[in-house]
Amino acid sequence: MRLAILIALFFIGGAAPAQLKERPDVAPVTDETSGLVDEDEDLLPTTTYAFNPIQAKKDLKIGDFYAKKGNDRAAAARYLEATRWNPQYADAYWKLAGARDELGQGAHALDAYRSYLALEPDGKQAKQAQARVAQLVEALKSPPLAAEDDEKTEGP
Repeated sequence: MRLAILIALFFIGGAAPAQLKERPDVAPVTDETSGLVDEDEDLLPTTTYAFNPIQAKKDLKIGDFYAKKGNDRAAAARYLEATRWNPQYADAYWKLAGARDELGQGAHALDAYRSYLALEPDGKQAKQAQARVAQLVEALKSPPLAAEDDEKTEGP
């Protein structure tokens, strides 16, 4: 009897790994930057954003908390979530622009300021946003100071 159980376990144990190795229904996802394959990519939850103003307000409040603590990166992430839950939430775009501006992400801040102005062209912070857009456009046009110094030193 014991011998029969051992033989059965041997055959079952030997067949199971072969069954687990092949998963033809799931294509492996490759990470383009590292060349690695993420086996669990299909198991990770993905968030589908639908209009949810309540969740947007929650994310805005949490972003305000992070901003008050001085964590602009976390605040920007929460403000971005708020804009995804409610794309018409002008205050979220305003705060997202401010947080990204503090982080030195000029191009992203410019996009957020423009989104705010598209939603509220006559809003409370519209004049400030227009002024900041003009400053960011100028800053993004001009080369960095280090590049200007290199150009000056290369001459005869």
